[in-house]
Amino acid sequence: MKKSSKIIVAGAVAVVGLAITYRAVNQAPDPSLPANEQMTKILDDGGCAFCHTAKPDLPFYATWPVASSMIKAHVDEGYKMFDIEPMMKALAASEAVNEVDLAKVEKCIADGTMPLASYYLAHWGAQLTASKTDIALDWVKLHRAQFYPNNLAAEEFKNEPVRPIPDSVAVDPAKVELGKALYHDNRLSGDNTVSCASCHAINMAGVDNHQFSDGIGGQFGGINAPTSFNAVFNFVQFWDGRAATLADQAAGPPLNPVEMGSKSFEEIAAKLAADANFNKRFLAVYPEGLNEKTITDAIAEYEKTLLTPNSPFDQYLKGNKSAMTADQIEGYALFKDYKCATCHVGVIMGGQSYELMGQRANYFQDREVNAKSGLTDADNGRWAQTRVERDRYRFKTPTLRNVALTWPYYHDGSVPTLEKAIDMMAEYQVGRKMPETKVAKVKTFLDALTGQYQGKTLTNINKPEQKAE
Repeated sequence: MKKSSKIIVAGAVAVVGLAITYRAVNQAPDPSLPANEQMTKILDDGGCAFCHTAKPDLPFYATWPVASSMIKAHVDEGYKMFDIEPMMKALAASEAVNEVDLAKVEKCIADGTMPLASYYLAHWGAQLTASKTDIALDWVKLHRAQFYPNNLAAEEFKNEPVRPIPDSVAVDPAKVELGKALYHDNRLSGDNTVSCASCHAINMAGVDNHQFSDGIGGQFGGINAPTSFNAVFNFVQFWDGRAATLADQAAGPPLNPVEMGSKSFEEIAAKLAADANFNKRFLAVYPEGLNEKTITDAIAEYEKTLLTPNSPFDQYLKGNKSAMTADQIEGYALFKDYKCATCHVGVIMGGQSYELMGQRANYFQDREVNAKSGLTDADNGRWAQTRVERDRYRFKTPTLRNVALTWPYYHDGSVPTLEKAIDMMAEYQVGRKMPETKVAKVKTFLDALTGQYQGKTLTNINKPEQKAE
């Protein structure tokens, strides 16, 4: 046999050998395994934990001179973007995976963006084959149906990462009436000038449209006031998540020296009890009387009624195809294409996770340069509560419901228009420049998220076209 022929044969044998090896190390999970175990195996085989955990168990060659710097960069970036440990724990315990984690994994699998090519070229078993992809996406669909059923949506939209807002949640009507009165009562503040509604006005879509709200004595808060509408669906309250429930949140501002400035709930209770009529009404519902627990419980009960269902988008998801315009439907497709629907998920399209402000570009550095605005304590985000360095600059993702009415935007209230907020989100969170034409369509879609309150489309008296109405 000629030398050239031997080389060709040897090459062919090598190719066949590589193909056999590749097939051997990149098999799909055993179909007889439970769905969670199949998904766990795909994630394990993909080496996801190498880059997406705080303390990865790295391979031996991670310390080699050439490989170490590249691996460290991948690990740092991967863990910054996504911590997979909560998901792995939920899978092992057969519990619900967080909606945001579910959406992120679904998106990168569907797009084929993970694992990185530079990773699976060196780790053949890590690549997502067509069969692995199908198994993983089927698992997402099953998991979403089990833990986040989309019962209000039409059949074709049941696996969307977002769900329509329900018309109501269970409440105690008597407590709601008391809570409504307390929500609008200035006596919760130290000088009787500020109420919950001062910063979260019902006729202003649950906000005040100020960068920072006016507090007691003309003071200003240090962070933008989020809307109180649909807040019952947040997984925690406040931008930094320091309140676990609506009642916990309601307990904060009255005693904040900048916001409402009361010295104690005993002081508040004494003022309210001096109102004989109100005290009588209150005792009829809460025999234990006025105190921090009962006052905040009543306010929370009222806030559960601040729901805005039946937006055009909700109606569209329910099957009314004419509820949204062609541009709005295209805007929703762009919203998903630009990965907005990986963090803005669930019933209120947000409020389900803490996310880093500036995942793809340094937001705070640019803000300091462009706006000459230095960092404040409020900019630390979740870190203020945990002191875990990874949590610095992470904030609870805001809801996008009624977002056209709740300007200015971001935790620092630095962005006055929705168009600018969309443009900046694409840059800082996704790392993509969004053309103006696409920004306009996404904005049009977000306009379709304005829902109905008490059967009428929610309005904001500060919106120019609504002032004239």
